[in-house]
Amino acid sequence: MAKPVTVTISHELGREEAHRRIDEGFGKVADGLGFALKLDQHWEGDTLAFEARAMGQVINGTVDVAEDNVVITVVLPLFLAGLAERIKGNLEKESTLLLEKK
Repeated sequence: MAKPVTVTISHELGREEAHRRIDEGFGKVADGLGFALKLDQHWEGDTLAFEARAMGQVINGTVDVAEDNVVITVVLPLFLAGLAERIKGNLEKESTLLLEKK
């Protein structure tokens, strides 16, 4: 059974700037998870939908951008479900770095 992992990151950037940073840096966040990922992504309004392939598995998810937070939902296949906490921690760390005010 697939395991959803959800991370909410608060920010003070506003929707437009958060959208821009995610658009430019989401690939870096994916790289920071520690897997060799092949990443496909596309925007649907303020939601980035993505599909990543790692270790022969398909990972789907979304990044919903709001004025003061970003909600990232990743659906891990059963094979990767045991790594959910590690993935969640890395996702929080990398996403927070991307959205820190500079």
